Amino acid sequence: MRHLKQLLLDFLKKEDGPTAVEYAVMLALIIVVCFASIGVIGKASSSNFNSPKIGTALESGT
Repeated sequence: MRHLKQLLLDFLKKEDGPTAVEYAVMLALIIVVCFASIGVIGKASSSNFNSPKIGTALESGT
């Protein structure tokens, strides 16, 4: 029983677990920001390419 208690205390004192969790949270936040920025840029560029100005310019040959 004493050995099990010591193993549990050693496990709680190690900092490897929380560090991995912190990196996972940071990675998740970075991914969310990337997806959000890609969505905003995609909508803006889509509206630029689908505007009537470009369509009429291409049809008139200018």
